[in-house]
Amino acid sequence: MSSEAMSSEPKKLSHITILMHWLTGLAFMGVFIVGLILAEMERGPDKSMLMGYHKSIGALILIVAALRIVWRLKEGKLPSLGNSPQWQEKIAHAVHGILMLATIAMPISGIVMSAAGGRAVDIFGWEIISKGEKIEWLQQIGSTIHHSAVNIIIAVFVLHVVGAIKHHVIDKDRTITRMLGK
Repeated sequence: MSSEAMSSEPKKLSHITILMHWLTGLAFMGVFIVGLILAEMERGPDKSMLMGYHKSIGALILIVAALRIVWRLKEGKLPSLGNSPQWQEKIAHAVHGILMLATIAMPISGIVMSAAGGRAVDIFGWEIISKGEKIEWLQQIGSTIHHSAVNIIIAVFVLHVVGAIKHHVIDKDRTITRMLGK
């Protein structure tokens, strides 16, 4: 039996793991909500300004999410604190994987949608991809991914939150407090 299995105290998460989780998650939720608002707005200067922030923050999320994935690969899989059945553990790992994929796929698909639409891509005015020719088929792929994933991401996020609450309320296994650094 490993010393970790014999210990009643679970392995603490590093401050970087906790920071990356909350920074990525909160920024992604914020830009996601802004995207939902943008979908309902009429064209105009307010929508254009908000779209610029949405795209810029999305590009920054891509950078942070990529760093988070590299860090996760370095740190390894987070050990579960509960004694959940194997099927629940598999669902939890799938949910985490899909959320991590979403934090990469949404910004990339948004960048592809803009660049293939013939528009420049910038981060708060700093141009990272110059305006070019429109590539209709590539823009359509980016758009399909970006817009079709919304309901899937909402469903998976709800599963993530429900799972965290289940761990805290039913299992009482400190999963949430550990992610809060306690």
